This record gives sequence, C-alpha cells and structure tokens, in this order.
Amino acid sequence: MNAVLDDLGRTLAALAPPAPRAEGRVAQYDGLVAETSGFPVSPGAVCEIDVDGDSPARAAVMRFARGANHLLLEEPGAAIRPGAPVRVVSQGVEAAVGDALLGRVVDADGRPLDGQAPVATAGLWPMKGRPRNPLGQHPVDRPLDVGVRAINAALTVGRGQRLGIIAGSGVGKSVLIEMMAHNTDADVVVVGLIGERAREVGAFTRAIMRNGTAGRCTVVATPADRSPLQRLRAADRACAIAESFRARGRHVLLILDSLTRVAHARREVGLALGEPPTAKGYPASALSAIPALIERAGPGGPGEGSVTAFFTILADGDDPDDPVVDTARAILDGHLVLSRALAQTGHFPAIDLPASVSRVMNDLVDDAHRAAAQRLRRRVAVYMENRDLLLMGGHTPGQDAELDAAVRLWPEIRAFLTQDMTQPARFEESVAALTRLMAEEPG
Repeated sequence: MNAVLDDLGRTLAALAPPAPRAEGRVAQYDGLVAETSGFPVSPGAVCEIDVDGDSPARAAVMRFARGANHLLLEEPGAAIRPGAPVRVVSQGVEAAVGDALLGRVVDADGRPLDGQAPVATAGLWPMKGRPRNPLGQHPVDRPLDVGVRAINAALTVGRGQRLGIIAGSGVGKSVLIEMMAHNTDADVVVVGLIGERAREVGAFTRAIMRNGTAGRCTVVATPADRSPLQRLRAADRACAIAESFRARGRHVLLILDSLTRVAHARREVGLALGEPPTAKGYPASALSAIPALIERAGPGGPGEGSVTAFFTILADGDDPDDPVVDTARAILDGHLVLSRALAQTGHFPAIDLPASVSRVMNDLVDDAHRAAAQRLRRRVAVYMENRDLLLMGGHTPGQDAELDAAVRLWPEIRAFLTQDMTQPARFEESVAALTRLMAEEPG
C-alpha cells in the first residue's frame, strides 16, 4: 500500500507545473540600485548579477514595484551592463552565531577582520531577529553594574534596559563606551562599530580587546567607506549575535556606535529608491528603522538572559532636537547626554546629569538611594544654572540656601562625578560614596 502511495505522489509531482525560475535581467542601473525584470522573490533575498570579466556582483532585494525588482548593491560601482543576468542565491541572510565569535572581530558578512581563520560557528540566527511577545519578557528590575560611578549612583541602569548616549564629536563618547565594555557586569559584550573612520575602528577594537575583555567580547565593524547596505547589515548582525546569546540565557551588553550612522545609511538607501525626504532629508523609512532596531534589545523571556543596550547618537552640531535624537529618545528607556562645556573643562565622563535620565531607576533602587540621587541632581542643576554668576563673582552667600549648598559641595561633587577610565567604580561603592556625599544635605 505504501509503495502505491509513493508512486502516486511521484506521478502527481511530475504533473505539477514547475516552480517559477528566480532569475531575470538588469533593465536599469545607476551604480547603486539595479532595476531588474520582475521575477518571484521577496525583499531581503540575496542575488548575484553577472559582471563581464569579473566575479558576480552581490545585491539585496529591497522592494518590487510595477513589475520590476529593485536591488541594492553590496559594493556600488560594479561594471554591470544592460541585460546582465540576475539570479537569486538565497532567500535571506542569517547570522552565524555561537561561542566561537567571542574574542573575534568580523565584518558585516561575518568574515574575520582580525587576521585569524574563519569563525567556526555552530548556529544561525535571523539577521532581522525573531518576533517576541512583549508580555512574555522579564521586567527590568535588577541593577546592572557598569563600572562608571556617575551612572551607577545617579542614573542607575537595569539589566535589559535600552539607553542612548547623545553626544557631539570630541566629548569623550568613545572613552565612555570603552569603560563600560571593560567594566560592565555582563557575560558577553557585543560591539557594533557602524560607519566609523577606519583608523578609529582599529584603535577602538584594540582598546576594548585588551585586559581580559577579549574572552567575552565580539566586535562587528564596518567603516564609513563601505556601502549603506553593508552598514545596515553590520547593525543587524550585531543585534542578531546579541539576541542569540540572550536566547541561551546569557546577560549581554550591546554597544552600537552609532545609531545615527545606521539612520544615515538607511537615508542613503531610501533616497536612492526614490522615497521623498522629510525632516533634515530623512525619508520615513530611515526614522522608522530606529525603533525596530532598538526593540531588538531588552530582557528575555523565561529561561533567557537579557540584552542591555547602549546606542550612541550623534547630535549634529550638538543639536539635541535632531530627528534621529528625537525618534530614539521617544523609544529608549533613558539617555545620557554628554556635555561639550563639561568636556572642555576636563570633566570626564562629561555626563550632563540634569539633562540625562534613566527611566527605570525608580524600580531598581531603594528610597535612600533615590533621595540621595535626586539631591545630587538638584545641586548640580543649581550650580550649572548659576555658573556664569559665580564666574563673575556675583554670588553673595546667605541669599540662596540651595546655591550656597551647591557651591560648598561643588569640589566634592566634581570629584565624585569624574573618574579615571582605568579605575572602575563598582555599584555598591558608588552608592555608598553618593550616600556619604549627600549625608549632611537636608534636602
């Protein structure tokens, strides 16, 4: 009976119409985007385009419209001729994941950049992640020690929290994230360097891979001269690696530097595909990609770990109302603002305490810690608001008790908020130091 059914199945299969061939030809090409004749394929699929006298050019399907497919080249400028054959080589890109990635530096396609052998990974993870039930995630209710006294004490971070680091250029952003990469209490550290200068990629990678951090760290790096598709793929790969470790019960620190350059890459893609620009030239797809990336981090479900994420955000011209800043700030669980004025006085890390916030801090700390942190923020805010008055000698003691207290404590507050990058401050030590600093302050 089984043999009869098998014969019948083979007969029906032979009579079925053949599957449509996933191949076509190039109809239009501008150096970055290739428009091809329509063939059955979904966005995200990877194709190869024949190039005369050279290896095929790889491209990703971005969309299909009006009987044509639009492909974005991984390496722009390939010598593609009209009518060049196009064929699908895979229906999507998956990230190779596993412990073999620890201690390694890879590019957007998972190829090693550290001069070592190819990474022998044991598993795969969807580059765009897997859907998660928001009601099935653990709450963010456990403090995370990041080794930075100002953050531990006054902007306490929880496991699974997503924060932004908003900064202009030259205010100590790289130093701060290097401190956290070395000193955060995490099982795994995943760093995505997106669109950075090649020199900085090398220097930063060497810095965070020293002092024992390499054994728990993976770096995904794509410098600024790579195509927008490569930059977007690098961000997705870093998130996919972090998600895979979370699914295995690990607590992960994800540092993505920078979210702004991811938005820039998506803007290049959107404009190349003809999307209309909106605020500051960003098409809608560029801004909508930001929450999609941020939401991939966070706490896991039952039996899983967490992904605590820091996304650096470049404030163009120190503009805190940049569209990328606004979009990210609305979805993040808090943000750290780095101040150029503080950095210019040698105050590092240059965290602008009154302008920064951790939205989950109240769920992580006790009443005494919360009250001390609020007093510290108030003293810093009062001092900074009256800094020009103090510099001109216009402060008269006895007229403003709040200002008097801030001026009296400022040397100790500054010493508390500044920190040598080579000297980590543990969470308990940070809280104890804050309590001592604010102990004599009535409120």
